[in-house]
Amino acid sequence: MTNRALALAISAVAVVATAGLLDAQPATVDAAFARFWSAKHSTEAQQQVDAILKSGVSFDDAYGRLRRGRRYTTQPTGQVRLSNRTVDGVEHHFVLNIPDTYDPARAYQVRFQLQGGVMMRSENRIVGPGTVGALTGVEQIYIVPYSWDAAPWWSDDQLLNLADILDTAKRTYNIDENRVVVSGVSDGGTGAYYVAMRETTPFASFQPLNGFWMVLASDSLKIDGPLYGNNLRNKPLFIVNGGRDPLYPTDLVDPHIEHFKKHGVSLVYEPQPEAGHNTQWWPQVRDHFETFVKDHPRRPLPDTLTWETSDTAAHNRAHWLVIDELGSAADEARQLDDLNDVPISARPDFGLQSIGGRVVRVNPDSNADTIGGS
Repeated sequence: MTNRALALAISAVAVVATAGLLDAQPATVDAAFARFWSAKHSTEAQQQVDAILKSGVSFDDAYGRLRRGRRYTTQPTGQVRLSNRTVDGVEHHFVLNIPDTYDPARAYQVRFQLQGGVMMRSENRIVGPGTVGALTGVEQIYIVPYSWDAAPWWSDDQLLNLADILDTAKRTYNIDENRVVVSGVSDGGTGAYYVAMRETTPFASFQPLNGFWMVLASDSLKIDGPLYGNNLRNKPLFIVNGGRDPLYPTDLVDPHIEHFKKHGVSLVYEPQPEAGHNTQWWPQVRDHFETFVKDHPRRPLPDTLTWETSDTAAHNRAHWLVIDELGSAADEARQLDDLNDVPISARPDFGLQSIGGRVVRVNPDSNADTIGGS
C-alpha cells in the first residue's frame, strides 16, 4: 500500500462516515479490503477505493484496518529477480536480496544499493551477482536496481523505477516503511544525492559513498531540470570519501561538507585519508553506518521541512507538503540561505545553479511560502 492510496482511502471513507449514508455489511467490507490489499500496483489499489467507500465501513474501522496493514505470508528468500516497466516505457530489472531467516510477521529494514560505472553500461540487463557484495550490514532486505547510460540514476525515469520497485517489494514482503534508505558507491553515491534532492518522501536517509554532488552540475550529464541543494536539508546524510581517491578526493569534497553543515544539512562525514576510489574501509565503517541508519528512522509527518521546485508537474511533494501552484512574494527569496550558492572553487564545468524560470520554495523557518524567479 502506498501513502497516496492510504490517504485516498481514508478520505473517501471519512466522507461517507460523516454523511451517514451507508450501513456496513461485514462481508462486503472484508471483500473490498481484500481486493485493495491484493492489488498488484498502487494505481490498481486506488481503483479499489470506490468499493471501500460503497461498503459503508466506518471511519474508525477503515482507519484501523489501514493501520494494521495487510497480512504477509511466507515468500521466497535469497535472491528474487524481478523486472518492471515504468510509465515512460523503460524496462528495468532489479534484485531483492531476502534474508534466509525472513519472518513475515516482522517488519524489515531496507537498503537500496545503487551501483557505480553508470556511463560504462549500455543496456539494462543484470550485471554481476545482484548482491551488495562486501557491503553487507545488519540483517535486512537489500534491493539492487540497475542503471545504464540511457537511464542513469540522475534521471526522472530512475525516480519512477525506485518508486515502482519499493511499491512491489512492500506488496510482497513485510517492510518497515520508516527504515528504507538509499546508499550508493561512486556514480551510485552521486545518484543518492540526486534522489535526496528530488524524491525525499519514501526514504529515511541517504548514504553517498565515494560520490560527489557537484558531478550533477556537469553540463555533460544533461540533468533533466534544475536541482536544488536546499532539499538536502530534509534527510540526514552519511558520507564517505577517500583521501587518495583520484576522482573525488577529500580535499575536493571537504569544503562542500562544510558548506552543507553551514546551511543546515544534517550529516555524518567519515573521510578515509588513505583510501582510493574503493570501499576497502567498509569493515571499519560498517558499524558506524548501521548505527546511523538505526538512529535515523523516517518521520512520515515531520514537524518542519524545506522543499524547493520549479515545476509543479513533478518533484512537487515532500511528505505532507504538495506544491500545486507557483506564486510570488516580494523579497522573500533573499530571506532564505541557498545551498546552490557554492562559493567554492570547483572543476571548470561544475557549479550547481538554479536555472531560470519560476521557483517555489517552502521553508519552515519563515512565513514565506513562495518566491518568484530564481
